[in-house]
Amino acid sequence: MLRILLLLAAFFGFTAVALGAFAAHGLKSQLSPDLLAVFQTGVHYQMVHALALLAVVLLGLHAPGKALLVAGGLFVLGILLFSGSLYLLSLSGVRILGAITPFGGVAFLGGWLSLGVAAWNLAR
Repeated sequence: MLRILLLLAAFFGFTAVALGAFAAHGLKSQLSPDLLAVFQTGVHYQMVHALALLAVVLLGLHAPGKALLVAGGLFVLGILLFSGSLYLLSLSGVRILGAITPFGGVAFLGGWLSLGVAAWNLAR
């Protein structure tokens, strides 16, 4: 499972850089400033959580546990729901897609909470 999470961390990191460049160069003249900011927020959260996913994998190599796998899964889900909904919203202009975004935020929060549980269990 750690191998899959590592592959996903690499994929999400790569695509965050690519999407950020796409936004800066290709979308700048196509989107309004507010929709461009929405897209860039998606990129930012995707990159932060790709790095968090990498940290989960590295920690999992030294201290594997269920809480780490849960954290990794929630970070992946959060990227898909949070960043994905922001990308779709900004490119389509369909504002109702923003209703999905908080579910991704909750997944991120759950991932960080699970990571905290994993850290707590390390002390034992």
